[in-house]
Amino acid sequence: MSAKTPTLYIEGLAFWAPTLPGWDVARAAFRGEGAPADPPARRPSPQVLAPAERRRAPDSVALALEVAGAAVAASGRQAADLPCVFASAHGDLAINDYMCSTLAATPTQLSPIKFHNSVHNAAVGYWTIGTGCMQASNSLSSFDHSFAAALLEAAAQCAADAQPVLLVGFDAEAVGPLRQVHVSEGLLAGGLVLSPERNERTVAAMDWSLVPGPAQRAPLASDAARALPPNAIGDLLPLFEALAQLPDRPAAAPLHMPLDAQLSLALRLAP
Repeated sequence: MSAKTPTLYIEGLAFWAPTLPGWDVARAAFRGEGAPADPPARRPSPQVLAPAERRRAPDSVALALEVAGAAVAASGRQAADLPCVFASAHGDLAINDYMCSTLAATPTQLSPIKFHNSVHNAAVGYWTIGTGCMQASNSLSSFDHSFAAALLEAAAQCAADAQPVLLVGFDAEAVGPLRQVHVSEGLLAGGLVLSPERNERTVAAMDWSLVPGPAQRAPLASDAARALPPNAIGDLLPLFEALAQLPDRPAAAPLHMPLDAQLSLALRLAP
């Protein structure tokens, strides 16, 4: 990306982990001004779903929709008006493990509901149907760099179309043999709305660019973030830690979010 990219604006921050169930709790903990929840929350309960669907939805879908709903509410926008990018390293690995085990042992007993929830875009499908959103939607995966890749996708869409975009990253527990592919524990999700223009809901201005060369994830800065179990969407944590410090403690150096071993998304955040 050689040409200068336009400044974009972050609004509608949302976050969820069992010990940090909500952005207000997470922000205070990342700043060292509050404690994680004790006892931890079990799982979120997204209100965009009807009660019966809420009970049947897998953890991954409940997690993604909780954060999506919180981000849109905090932005003051309408969900139906927002294109969206959802990111997960692998989708729901617990359901995929169930699918593989059942197909190998008793294929005629396969659950249609679980089959329905096994696709990678299940969460964004629930979201667009539940909110009546007919804008563009995308379900993206990039292994350890899934949130960074989704942020790049959302930023490119926002800049090119001059339209706000909802971004949600989420991942749940990996179980069975699939744990050997990617260690992912607990529940973790973060979301935000990117806008091409500043408004009264703006949390941060974001300058962004692609930087070639060896890329490493920024170390976690807070005890609260370091205490979270390893999760496949964990590359979102340095960004949310940095956002938690605004407006009084902006970072002096760019935040680098690796896209692969030799390319980073570099962000400069300002109030």
